[in-house]
Amino acid sequence: MLADTVCSAASAAGLGIAVVTAYRKRFLSATRIAAYSLVPVALVMTGVVGWVSGIVFKPTVWAGFGLLGIAWMLFSVTRFVERRSEGGKGRGVEGAAGGDAIAPTASAPSLGAGRRSAPQAQPKAKGKAGGGEDFSDIEAILKKHGI
Repeated sequence: MLADTVCSAASAAGLGIAVVTAYRKRFLSATRIAAYSLVPVALVMTGVVGWVSGIVFKPTVWAGFGLLGIAWMLFSVTRFVERRSEGGKGRGVEGAAGGDAIAPTASAPSLGAGRRSAPQAQPKAKGKAGGGEDFSDIEAILKKHGI
């Protein structure tokens, strides 16, 4: 009953503000204010306010919200612990894949698994060139094709 009275008073105040706004020749704003002010009365008339007030004052509903909070907290804690344990091991399942999952070796896929040591020896060859240009990638491709 109290909620019905509060909603009716809020609607009456909103309609009063809409009338004052319309008096100032701001009809578009007055129409919007009137629309917003009719919503509380509509909610009372449809029974939504009574349903919500019945839910809010039941202890079992608050116990349900408490259980939802506990469940959310448990999910968060387990995810936090899982992330911390993966950080120490590498990357969990992805870290067990070996060196193929590492980004620097992925940049040279055409060299194959048997010739992965050749790109590591190339910085020495780059120092011999002395021209300032890095042709190590081109050299690796030419060596691969036997040129």
